[in-house]
Amino acid sequence: MRIKKHPGAVALLIFLSCCFAMTGFAQSGATTTGGAIKGKVTIEDKELPVHNVIVTITQLKRSVRTDEQGAYEFKDVPAGSYSLIARLEHMPDIVSRVEVKPGEAVTLDIQLRLGGIRDQVTVSATGGEQTALEAFQGVTGLDSTTLVEKSPASLGEALEHETGIAKRSSGPGSARPVIRGFDGDRVLIAQDGIGAGSLSYSSGDHGEPVNVLSVERIEVVRGPSTLLYGSSAIGGLINTINSHDSAHEGLRGFFNAVGGTNNGLGGASGGIEAGKKNWLFWANGGGQRSGDYKTPLGVTPNSGQRSYDVSGGAGYYGKKGFLNAGYSYNSNRYGVPFDTKDPNAEQATLDPRRSNVRVNAGLHDVAAGFDHIHLSFDYTDYKHRELVFDIPETSFFNKTLSYRAVAEQKHLGRFSGSVGVSGSRRDFKTEGDEAIAPPTLQNSFAAFAVEDVDLGRVAFQFGGRFERNGYDPLESPSALNVRNRAFNGFSGSAGVRVPVWEGGAVSANYTHSYRAPSLDELYNHGPHPGNFTFEIGDTNLKGESGDGVDVSIRQASSRFKGEAHYFFYNFRNFIFLAPTGAKEDNLPVAVYSQGDSRYQGAELDLSIGLSKTLWLNAGLDYVSAELKATRTPLPRIPPLRGRVGFDFQYKAFRLNPEIVMAQDQDRLFTNETRTAGYAVVNALASYTIAQQHAAHIFSVNGFNLGDKLYFNHLSFIKNFAPEIGRGVRFTYTVRFF
Repeated sequence: MRIKKHPGAVALLIFLSCCFAMTGFAQSGATTTGGAIKGKVTIEDKELPVHNVIVTITQLKRSVRTDEQGAYEFKDVPAGSYSLIARLEHMPDIVSRVEVKPGEAVTLDIQLRLGGIRDQVTVSATGGEQTALEAFQGVTGLDSTTLVEKSPASLGEALEHETGIAKRSSGPGSARPVIRGFDGDRVLIAQDGIGAGSLSYSSGDHGEPVNVLSVERIEVVRGPSTLLYGSSAIGGLINTINSHDSAHEGLRGFFNAVGGTNNGLGGASGGIEAGKKNWLFWANGGGQRSGDYKTPLGVTPNSGQRSYDVSGGAGYYGKKGFLNAGYSYNSNRYGVPFDTKDPNAEQATLDPRRSNVRVNAGLHDVAAGFDHIHLSFDYTDYKHRELVFDIPETSFFNKTLSYRAVAEQKHLGRFSGSVGVSGSRRDFKTEGDEAIAPPTLQNSFAAFAVEDVDLGRVAFQFGGRFERNGYDPLESPSALNVRNRAFNGFSGSAGVRVPVWEGGAVSANYTHSYRAPSLDELYNHGPHPGNFTFEIGDTNLKGESGDGVDVSIRQASSRFKGEAHYFFYNFRNFIFLAPTGAKEDNLPVAVYSQGDSRYQGAELDLSIGLSKTLWLNAGLDYVSAELKATRTPLPRIPPLRGRVGFDFQYKAFRLNPEIVMAQDQDRLFTNETRTAGYAVVNALASYTIAQQHAAHIFSVNGFNLGDKLYFNHLSFIKNFAPEIGRGVRFTYTVRFF
């Protein structure tokens, strides 16, 4: 990797110095002795205590671990209403709520459940753990148990039926999430809060090298997440999490096995953590494969995939801080389906590989009003080849060195928040027939701050981020006008949350977001079969900025959980591929252009307890996006979608049938084809055997049970490749702790 002086390195040192020098939020006032919260954590419907469960009071940012009897206790808790989160790695989080009166000791027993309806929990929305009811933005979370039951081939397939999230794909192996109609460089894929360093944003046939069977959980922040994560999250964030936050005594781990019909799916994954006093060691690994999938029209050729991953690391966790380091490697290989009726169609295969080294460090209870400082240094070496009839034609290389430093303010009465800096240095290069962008160095640096003010009856959140992105092309093909570019931009937000009734809240956010043009938008020039276009970039593109509002209503109670969102975003200098009507290399020519655009839509999620054992689930999402000057719809926008299902749970048995529906999409971009509506029936059944130190889950997941012929409007190959037909997946998973 080529190394040049990076301005962010100096800024990082300044930031660390300021953290210790600042006194504006120094702690003041005495702590008032309050009540106490204590109880026991057990598993499922049995009185089996679970040790080493982390129980957190989100509002106070205080955590304790359960002992061998499953007991926990918080002392000196000020009077008030609190949310408690019980977390055990590779188990679903459990949220409980409690009211503490002055001097009162409250007993709250918590039961871990591996299935059923649960509250959402997030660490991605603000960088700190909180419930969805407390969040200002819409959040979706999938735990490892849910991911194993789905056994998806890619990140896009794992999330495609979640509210507000669709998938863009050129086959199962390349499927990538689309949030509220935003795709590409407007949706950031991150691993533990730092960009994954892959190239899935840049082409419809580029996949994300992540094995979803091995991650602890996936969190999705819907709407602009630019304050904490940068301009590539202008549309949303997908954060895969494999955190190792603290040490514990003994062993814990997991093992998953999957198999399925239709495409010959098979795979397994497993992981283990070993703790001794202040030390923690971990190792994970797994893989899966599938063949060509079947549809009502027959087999889709070249749609199989295989992947595997390994990771490991170690850490030391003391009272005043921690240091850990880890390494991971992912290897994928998947085919891109082709049109068998086209005599010129090529059989293409991609083989993304990703190596990553991560070092994390933290200091606790530091001076100058800060409770915690977290530092991360990350190096990713990503590469993939595009093979046509197994002959390499183009190779992509993307090396990224990233850093991130965040200081969390001490919780001082009604105030909490964080400040931070982040940056990266990217070394991009392509070789071969489709090397349509020059080798380029990209440097980025950002400084950000978020502050929460909780006044009890109302809470406010304010934030801002300054970001700089610079591009330095190292070679300039004689036919192109390639030059250096640098962009400076500011993003800011203001939000308010009002608890309007018990368990319910209304929130509203205003966001100003900024995005620098991507490397591809500036410099691409040549045939790009992955996007089915001959692309021409524009080095004169301006930065993209937007203003938007997001209004939400949320409710969480014992018999009703739901949230509704409305959003509206206006963008200036919105970048899009504009067809010219010409053709070159048998591909339509398109130029990256700019114009004003708007996005608006709504989302609804409901879970209603019809009885103690039966819940009704429903979801709905809609987005409309267009260029304002011509009222032309933007390309590949999801249609109106909905789902209705039931969740029946009796003791250890669970049954979850559902219908997933989509309306036809006839709001079309230039040369885009209409997609018909559809309704697909799925059903999941599972049985759990719970023990004191282990839980075994057996599940059967039937998908597209009516063998419906349907097409995904966001697919690049929808004109000749329908979605998968009828099939069944079988999974077994064990969690030991």
